[in-house]
Amino acid sequence: MMSRQIRKVLKKDIPELKLVLDSSELFPSELLDDMIRDYLNNEQSADIWFTATDEGKPISIGYCAPERLTEGTYNLYAIAVHKDQQGNGIGKQMMAYIENKLRQDHNRILIVETSGKPEFEMTREFYIKCNYVQQAVIPEFYEKGDDKIVFWKKLVE
Repeated sequence: MMSRQIRKVLKKDIPELKLVLDSSELFPSELLDDMIRDYLNNEQSADIWFTATDEGKPISIGYCAPERLTEGTYNLYAIAVHKDQQGNGIGKQMMAYIENKLRQDHNRILIVETSGKPEFEMTREFYIKCNYVQQAVIPEFYEKGDDKIVFWKKLVE
């Protein structure tokens, strides 16, 4: 029986998390060190980095941070599951984990943004299945022909 848990990212997880990033092609894994530096070195960081582990080995990555100039609004900037583990419900478990954590900390809203390109169709469907509502389309945001699609979910009434 495999033991899976979702927890905060630890410094020792970085090599495995880079493998997750490389397999999922979310973003180049060499960017991770700079992105996660403040979280790992600043106990006051409001950023949330989390991972699902299988037998203690990280198999996913999530990154969420507060939206500036808002009260209780977070943005999920990254979520990825190792290619070999996709389709096993880990993404939904990761979303439930971060939503529950944000609720416990009295946050109100979680925003998720993704590309409007056809290859991100499954990503957009995933957020809809997780009960996110598409709120905005910003044309040509990322580059010509690549819209930003913004999804929203209210975490507390």
